[in-house]
Amino acid sequence: MSDKSTFNKCRDALQQGIYAVINPFVRLLIKIGVTPNIVTTIGLLGNAAATAVLIYATMQLVKSGPDFSMLTIAGILIIGFSLFDMLDGQVARLGNMASTFGALYDSVLDRYCEMLTLGGIAFYLLGMGSIWGALITFLALIGSVMVSYVRARAEGLDIECKVGLMQRPERVVVTAIALIAAGIARETMVLIVAMAIIAVLANLTAFWRVAHCHRQLARKNNTANKTL
Repeated sequence: MSDKSTFNKCRDALQQGIYAVINPFVRLLIKIGVTPNIVTTIGLLGNAAATAVLIYATMQLVKSGPDFSMLTIAGILIIGFSLFDMLDGQVARLGNMASTFGALYDSVLDRYCEMLTLGGIAFYLLGMGSIWGALITFLALIGSVMVSYVRARAEGLDIECKVGLMQRPERVVVTAIALIAAGIARETMVLIVAMAIIAVLANLTAFWRVAHCHRQLARKNNTANKTL
């Protein structure tokens, strides 16, 4: 597949549109002295709050049965605070505050956000008695981590690796919408199906990226051999 597929072009266009909307707010944050790392930390705390809601909902199952409104609240928190994942980068760029440590800090906290939220969902599904749902969510978590890990390793080898259908923004949107929908519909199967979609597509994306790196490295080796 082309490294710059129609999907990725549409995704980039959507991202630029979102930036155009949030840039005035970004400039306000810069003006009042908010740094990219503060924005990143706020995003983590918001996702941690969503996980706490899921844990609370699970603990309440024994006392009063399922409270599906908790799922909706968790979904809203995830989608709301995950916007900070876009804000921190824009604050860094527009405020000339980009740094190597900031990029590392952002990447590490992104992983924590996903592990917290997906771990919270797995815990909730276990509490609901859905062992298979929790297992599927665990596979979604593995795929999510591996997508990011392969990209990090690729960039360490000087290979751009952004191919795939289930990158972090897509995973966040699917997770948040699924939680909100499951809360409104009062049906955990909606959440399990969403986790299955992430599990399949994220793991496929991870292997897709491995194959992409293999091609790029082979191309570099062939070029190097020709110059000898």
